[in-house]
Amino acid sequence: MNAEIGSPDPDRSLADLSFDQVAQPDELARAEALRRHSMLVKPPGSLGRLEELGAWIAACQGRPTPRPFTRARVIVFAGDHGVAARGVSANPPETTGELLGTVLAGGAAINVLASTAGATVRVVDIAVDTDGAESAVSEFKVRRGSGSIDREDALSDAEVHAALLAGRQIADAEVDGGADLLVAADLGVGGSTVASTLVAALTGAEPVAVIGRGSGVDDNGWMRKAAAVRDALRRARAVLSDPVALLRTSGGADVAAMAGFLAQAAVRRTPVLLDGLTVGAAALVAEELAPGARSWWVAAHRSSEPAHAMVLEHLDLEPLLDLDIRLGEGAGAAAALPLLFMSARLLAEVATREQAGVPDPEA
Repeated sequence: MNAEIGSPDPDRSLADLSFDQVAQPDELARAEALRRHSMLVKPPGSLGRLEELGAWIAACQGRPTPRPFTRARVIVFAGDHGVAARGVSANPPETTGELLGTVLAGGAAINVLASTAGATVRVVDIAVDTDGAESAVSEFKVRRGSGSIDREDALSDAEVHAALLAGRQIADAEVDGGADLLVAADLGVGGSTVASTLVAALTGAEPVAVIGRGSGVDDNGWMRKAAAVRDALRRARAVLSDPVALLRTSGGADVAAMAGFLAQAAVRRTPVLLDGLTVGAAALVAEELAPGARSWWVAAHRSSEPAHAMVLEHLDLEPLLDLDIRLGEGAGAAAALPLLFMSARLLAEVATREQAGVPDPEA
């Protein structure tokens, strides 16, 4: 990979990377929302997880009857990974830049899914290995690509600091701009190899247990991927106690930015719908950076990647969907967005038995 093209400030200190304490969602609002569900004109509990999801939204908003979402935003963090040169993906490294252009042109799966679900998409080039031709989305670009984590650090100290701060600034800008529901999404060849390494490091799993087919690698590609994760994991375990050092050693600029984004969204009390493996790995690190952040997240779906199941177990999150999606880009999260919209509106708009003149079955 080529050298950095951004200008991270080498004098940024670790203090810049600290996140404010995460407040927890309002449990009284959650309880009141569940009580309201028991009063609606339907059998209590008959809407299953939609009732739990609505109560979670109520807790995040701090009100028993949640407001319908009006500005859901999918943020696609794009970046290349040096480990892709090891043949760990079915796609060549230059595919990331091509896919970036497709998303910007509105022709990618995430564009269709998000539009159908009523969300808008923002693309941020954090570390795509191009010359920055797409300058409109390169405001937060840290560098071109990241180091090959099986042999070298992904980032320098200055770069990991810049990426984390970029994620925090992006979250602040979205919340300040009125976003009331956020989705973090990834785009980049080699991302599942990096994510699998982080998951193995943080959950104590062995390399062969976390390796999936990713972009659709064949058996030889799977073996190359397993070897890369094995070598990267040796380096990751040496810095396991420090989440920032872990991102510097074994992450990438896009993953670090996602971690900062997820942590800051929780600090700002804004619900987030998590996508698949790469976002899940960033979420594991974000929980280390801002303990308690997980309470502000819901898992959209269960990826077919084995490491993603470990993420869900570690964060104690039950996914909303299981559609065998492994694309990334926020596709699984976009597919689940309507469930959140429906869950909020059910609490706000379904009549109570009293309003409908329907007697209480227990009366």
